[in-house]
Amino acid sequence: MPVDARPGLVGFRISATESTGLEWSRIADTWSLAGELPALSAGWMSDHVSDVSRDRYGPALEALTTAAALAGRVPGKWVGVAVFSNTFRHPALLAKGATLLDTITRGRFILGLGAGWHEGEHEAFGIPLPPMRERFDRYESSLRVLEALFSDAARRAPGVTLHDGFYPLRGATNEPPPVSPGGPPIWLGGQRTGGIALAARYASGWPMPGNRPGDVAYFAERRDVIAAALQAAGRDPRAFSFAAQLSCGTTPADRAAARETALAFVRAGATHVILGVPASAAPERLRDVVAEVAEPLLAAAR
Repeated sequence: MPVDARPGLVGFRISATESTGLEWSRIADTWSLAGELPALSAGWMSDHVSDVSRDRYGPALEALTTAAALAGRVPGKWVGVAVFSNTFRHPALLAKGATLLDTITRGRFILGLGAGWHEGEHEAFGIPLPPMRERFDRYESSLRVLEALFSDAARRAPGVTLHDGFYPLRGATNEPPPVSPGGPPIWLGGQRTGGIALAARYASGWPMPGNRPGDVAYFAERRDVIAAALQAAGRDPRAFSFAAQLSCGTTPADRAAARETALAFVRAGATHVILGVPASAAPERLRDVVAEVAEPLLAAAR
């Protein structure tokens, strides 16, 4: 992936809080405002069916439909999901949805993917969450399906055939095809040896996990491990995206602390920093986050 074919340094994400739900008007207005702010290069969302900070219950917006609905509000910017849960969708349907988003954004959609983990939401909605070994095998199979359906061979008949124990393809085509050669960039959220090996094989980026926001030491350690895996696979880590995540809170003191954390992430090798804005503070505080965190970060990185 070319170094310039990826988002700029700063993106944003809206997250749910206990006190405020994800009302559609609030989210839509926030993304519309973000579309007007040059400092922000990407908008991000997660993939959950309830509030991930709780065992059960709480607000969440389905990621594929939300991304499609919001993409037009940030023209020229990247739209990403970090990360889709592999347990929620058949990979062929994920490939079709990602292909449309790749088209809507004119090649600026990032497909993040993880194996799935939140037990409460799986149990509540009757979604199977296999044991980790099978879950990982399915995850790897899904990556093979995505690679096949984003390939040139899938653009026309006779299509692609994939002999897979979980998700076989038999003369499958992906028509109309993605606008990006090879499909939208895939970012993988693996943390351990197996997941990092898959990232070195399939991914063009890695987002640090959303449950460790602001953890600079963890980010730096994982970044070095992934960079070594990329080099071992014959890939240049400089062409790979390393995305950090942090919360900007709701007060000036929160934003001052977030600015220092964001600067520390860049010093640790982050090529993209996702600034979390609580839903209760959006859209009102988004301009403050840009002025007090994003713009100083961009100025320091020049």
